[in-house]
This record gives sequence, structure tokens and C-alpha cells, in this order.
Amino acid sequence: QLQLVQSGGGRVQPGESLRLSCAAPGFAFDKYAIGWFRQAPGKEREEVSCINYSGDSINYAESVKGRFTISRDHDTVYLQMNDLNPEDTATYYCAADFLPLTDCRGEPHFGSWGQGTRVTVSS
Repeated sequence: QLQLVQSGGGRVQPGESLRLSCAAPGFAFDKYAIGWFRQAPGKEREEVSCINYSGDSINYAESVKGRFTISRDHDTVYLQMNDLNPEDTATYYCAADFLPLTDCRGEPHFGSWGQGTRVTVSS
């Protein structure tokens, strides 16, 4: 299993931006589809965005389209979050598919998870 390490997050005001990062030091990270998920208190976890292993297939939840951008380079996947609002407040997790060289296949297929990072949007 990949060991995913997250960074970024924090507390911002509405309208501001944050960037989250997800890496897997020592692993062939660029061979895996990576998803970003979030879970707000009292709510179920939801998929925010996903990028396939090659970077040419990307999905976004409707709630973040036009505001969030997922991208990847050789060893890191990023989630750029712009125009944040209080509804984006949650703990964010990155996750890797069980198998290499796949497209985004949905949450049941993600087997390695990051430690989570808190994002708070509040005035």
C-alpha cells in the first residue's frame, strides 16, 4: 500500500484560496489514480475530485466545479481551492486507487489514504 502524506490546509476567510498537496515518498506515485475526498462534521465523506494516473481524465463534484483544480506532477497531486466558502469546511483526504494504471473508478476502489488535513473557512 502507498503511504500518502498530505500537506496544506488551514483556516481562511470566505473567498480566499488554499492548496493541498498529496505525495507518496518512495513509491511510484505517478502510476495511480488519486482522489480528494472531504468529510464535514456530521456528514458523509464525499469525493471532491479525482485525477487518473496519466492526468488526462479528471472529475469534480458539482459543488466545487469552477473553483477547485486538481493537478499532478511526477510525485505530487495538488488540489488548488479558490473562492472558498464555509460549506467547504471539512477534513480533506487524498487517496490512491488499489491498482496502478487506472482511471478514476469511485471511492470503493481507493485503498490507501492520507492522514487528513483540516480546512476551515470562516469569517
